[in-house]
Formats: sequence, structure tokens, C-alpha cells
Amino acid sequence: MSRSIVRQSKFRHVFGQSVKADQSYDDIRVSKVTWDSSFCAVNPKFLAVIVESSGGGSFLVLPLSKVGRVDKNYPLVIGHSGPVLDIDWCPHNDNILASCSEDTTSMVWQIPDHTPSRPISEPIVVLEGHSKRVGIIKWHPTARNILLTAGSDNLIIIWNVGTGEPLMTLDDHPDLIYNVSWNYNGSLFCTTCKDRRLRVCDPRKNEVVAERLCPHEGIRPMRAIFTKEGNIFTTGFTKMSQRELGLWDPTNFEEPIALLELDTSNGVLLPFYDPDTNIVYLSGKGDSSIRYFEITEEPPYVHYISTFSSKEPQRGMGFMPKRGVDVSKCEIARLYKLHERKCEPIMMTVPRKSDLFQDDLYPDTAGPEPALEPEEWMHGQDADPLLVSMRDGYVPPKTRELKVAKKNVLDSRPATRRSMSAVDGSSLPPQLLEKLVEEIQNLKATVLSQEKRICDLENKLSKYTNGTV
Repeated sequence: MSRSIVRQSKFRHVFGQSVKADQSYDDIRVSKVTWDSSFCAVNPKFLAVIVESSGGGSFLVLPLSKVGRVDKNYPLVIGHSGPVLDIDWCPHNDNILASCSEDTTSMVWQIPDHTPSRPISEPIVVLEGHSKRVGIIKWHPTARNILLTAGSDNLIIIWNVGTGEPLMTLDDHPDLIYNVSWNYNGSLFCTTCKDRRLRVCDPRKNEVVAERLCPHEGIRPMRAIFTKEGNIFTTGFTKMSQRELGLWDPTNFEEPIALLELDTSNGVLLPFYDPDTNIVYLSGKGDSSIRYFEITEEPPYVHYISTFSSKEPQRGMGFMPKRGVDVSKCEIARLYKLHERKCEPIMMTVPRKSDLFQDDLYPDTAGPEPALEPEEWMHGQDADPLLVSMRDGYVPPKTRELKVAKKNVLDSRPATRRSMSAVDGSSLPPQLLEKLVEEIQNLKATVLSQEKRICDLENKLSKYTNGTV
């Protein structure tokens, strides 16, 4: 039986279903920043949403179980001095979240399992290296502690979060970077850019290995993601401003594998891809629908499945990793739709009558353990994600279990920013080095002024003593 027939028989009837009203997250003031990110990140433990805040940037992190109305005084994660533009959960630690902001910094946070009593304001590490706002942040899919950031300075920086140091900086983009997507094993990433080029980059060689000018002829922003097989799925616009999908082979960018026109709406389509099922879910900002397509190796390669529609337009969207779905309900994907004042989970389900575990719907999926250490990846090793079975569902480990894991660099390093001064000076970014030198000089000046004051007081005391003897 051919692969396409099996796929069609499994996913032809996938349907979307929003949860009951009391299972949504209400009274969330979603950010109004005009930035084309999803504003939402979710994992099997937590829901994180970028929210409106005065005097800086903040986001809300809720345990998934805390449904219903959110208390207006619920503690936020604060620390950025400008609006937060993007957030991303670490794939190898469900309590670690990265954020980036208009304030030119990126931060990595440890989120406790319990509800904090006050706002979380102290990140594990602050990553300073961009000169303009940082709008994109992405964890490496298989290597521990490797994090990518892209800023409006047109730079892409790859960091080792365990040490807080930049590993490499790529400056191949002459204009604003719209999005970045790692491939399945994290050996390459693709980018879309305001110069209308789609690029495939090898970060360890610091070079662009393939590029395509105008995969979509329209001038509006594009998005691109790697599929599991190594092809690139793109969303963009035609010359007539119609939304368009494309599938490309990066080893032969001349002709698309598939090109498909959609509609005339002007919202940028954000793609969310599931490598286990090869289904891509498309959510346009301002749309009230989610379309989903199946990618196969037989023509027409990109198959339309169905559309989930609702009344309210979406402000953003989060996508649950496969290990967070409910296998007992034949749920193959879950999206978290942001409204103006709430977040609504939407379940994508395959209708099956049996209550038994459906092996064909749930192949082993990417688990929470990294396949590589940072040094191994830097020295050229590649590895696919380490897979786990979904047969008994996935139970996230508690924070305390993660803290005793000696091999987790994030948990074994000191928890405050000040520990950065212990890093060898030669490996620090220049801006951070300047900041440390300036701080040392200020402390020296303070010490000198205090010494002068002590001398003056001692002189006064000796005169007083001499006068009374």
C-alpha cells in the first residue's frame, strides 16, 4: 500500500474543535505590538502569552491546568525594559523559557512549578549582543542550551545559554529578517528576509548554502519552515496580493515542488508544522480560521484537508509539542488561539471509535532529552531528536527532578546574572565586558571616596583628642 493512501485514510477527516468555555483562559490582555510573531508559546506544563504592560515588557506564564478567569494581579514575568516581541520554550526542559525584546536583549527564565507570590524579575541569564530590537528567538531542536536570536540589526547570533556566550554571529542578511526555522536535526536553518530572498544557512560554516530570490512574487512578508524530509514549506503573496503556499527542494531552487494560491486576505500566514504527521496548520493574524494541509511525496504534494472556523479573529497562536496532546482522545495537535482578552485551546482530532491506543496516529515523537551537548554540535556532530513513545501519554517531570540532573548545564550553573563575571574575559561579548569594566571603575571610585572620608574623620578625631588631653 502506497504511503499517500495510508496518509489520506488517516488524516482525511481530521477536525478541529474548540474547548468548552470554562476550559479557556480568560481576562488576558494580549499585547497590541504590531510584530508578526505568534505572541504565544505552549508546552506540556505551561502556557505563556505576551501581554500588555506599562513601563517595559512582560509576559504571563500559567500552568496549563489553571483554566478560567486569570486574576488581574497574577504575577507576570518582568525584566525587559521594552516590549517583548517573541518567546520560545526550551524543548529539553519544560521549565525554561527564552524571550526577546525591543530593548535589544534576550533573556532566559526558570519558571517554577508553583504559582509565584510576586512577579518573576530575575532571569537565569541575559544575552546582550544585538544593537537593535530582537524579534526572533528559537531553541535548537536537538542540542542542549543552543539558542538562536535574530534582530533588526540584521544579525543572527547563536548562543550557548549554559555559559551566556555567543558562539557565532551571521551577517549574511542585508535587510530585516522575517523568520527563522531550524531543520529536523538542527544542522541548517532557513530564513526569509525583507530583500525577498529565501536562504538556507549552515551556521557552523557561517555561510549561506542555498538561496532563492522571490519564492513568492509579492512584496509582503514571507514565512518558511523546514519539513522533516528536508524540503521547505513557504507562505507568501502573489503580485496581485493573493496569499500563496509553496513547497521547495533546497538542493534545486529553480522550480517549486508545489505552488498553491489561497485567498486575497492580507494577514501574514503563520505556519505550524507537525513532523510526525507531516501536517502543517496555517493561522493568519486577523483571520478567524485555521487551515491545515498534508505534505506528501506524491502529487500534488500539498493536500488541503480542511478548515477550522470560528467567529473571533486571532491575535496570535501557540502550538503544543506532540508530547502534550491527549492520546486517549485521538488528538493529533492542539493550538492555542489568542483573542483580544482570552486564550482558547483548539483540539485537532482524528475520529476513531476505539478507546485503544492508536499506533498509526502516534509514532514515537521527539522527547525532552537533548541528543547532543553544545560542544558536540559545535564540533560538527548532528543527531535527530531522541524519540519517546506516546503509548502511555507524557507526564512532565517536576522542577525538583530537573534540578538534580547534573548534566543539565542550565540547572547546574549559578542562578544570577552576577555569576557571568566569573566567565573568562576573552569569551565575553565586548558590550558585556565594557559594562563589567565600567562597574569595576565605579566601585573603585566609591572605595576611594569612602577612604578619603575615613581619613578626614580620623584627622578630626585626632584634633579633638589632642585638644582635650
